[in-house]
Amino acid sequence: MKYRIIFIAAITILFAACSGNHKPVDLSDPKGPSTVKYQTGTVSEKALSSYARLPGQLQPFYDVNIFPKVNGFVKTLYVDRGSLVKKGQLLVVLEAPEMESQLQAANSRYLEAQENAVASKEKYERLKQAASEPGSVSPLDIDNALSKMKADEAMANSQRSNVEAVRTMEDYLKIYAPFDGMIVQRNISPGTLVSPGKTSDQPMLILQDISKLRLEVYIPEDYVDKVDLSQPVTFTYNALPGQAQTATISRSANALSTLHQEAVEIDVANKSNQLKPGMYAEVRIPMLSGAKSLLVPNTAIVRSTEREYVVKVNNGKANLVDVKEGLASHDSTEVFGNLKAGDNIITVANDEIKEGTPVN
Repeated sequence: MKYRIIFIAAITILFAACSGNHKPVDLSDPKGPSTVKYQTGTVSEKALSSYARLPGQLQPFYDVNIFPKVNGFVKTLYVDRGSLVKKGQLLVVLEAPEMESQLQAANSRYLEAQENAVASKEKYERLKQAASEPGSVSPLDIDNALSKMKADEAMANSQRSNVEAVRTMEDYLKIYAPFDGMIVQRNISPGTLVSPGKTSDQPMLILQDISKLRLEVYIPEDYVDKVDLSQPVTFTYNALPGQAQTATISRSANALSTLHQEAVEIDVANKSNQLKPGMYAEVRIPMLSGAKSLLVPNTAIVRSTEREYVVKVNNGKANLVDVKEGLASHDSTEVFGNLKAGDNIITVANDEIKEGTPVN
């Protein structure tokens, strides 16, 4: 009975507590905090580096794909891959039996035309001598003989030109080196049928001049106006670490490619043939004195598959500004976009911050 009284008292106290004036807490109460605190900073402007570090690649100074000018079969091949050749050296001899027949036919027509021209000239000379006797030869016969002589001479000259043209075509059966260099690729063997091709076709030989190379460097559009092309550049080959070299820029394209880059070239001597076309190098190109960049902390850049941006703070609200990245250091990155020095940005940003989000 005693325990029953205690249990009833406990139930009564519990119902009394539930019937009080307490209300549940609304977690979505709009009177709660409306802004989130973020770490902010400003866009700075200063020289990120005194030089731009860009990749480069070695290219042969001269490079040519050798095609035949006429159809024929490879008769003799005098070179192979790796052969060093001199300008004017005979590389390949082709054979074309039908071309020999064409030359013989052209010679025959020329000899026939030459005989006709000689006969016409002799006839005209005889008539001209006979005309010294009044009334022996009519003027019309002399005029006709003169016309026939000139026509036969013209035909003989035409056939002689035809013979020279066929002989020129026959000279095309011999392929000579256009400059000093090395054969880097051979795609033919004796007996191969070859024909004049397009640049997309496979050449007979590829000849490159590697005694001097071109180091090609492509400067991004954003750096074109900041790079000092008049100053010497320093470069190191990936295959030869620690062997830094210095040279001046030999030439520039003065135009942007389809990738919005300007190509510059540095001439590199290669007398020992230690360097090979295709080798990569790291090139340090000096920046113009006083060239400055806009820098933001590395953590301020938000990267996604669709865009790269920083969060700028305008009147207490987030404004997503698309940027392009430039040179980077251990704690800051050069950016290009609709920003200026002194702009307030969120220094530790993430993709959860949306356009117009209140920022405290």
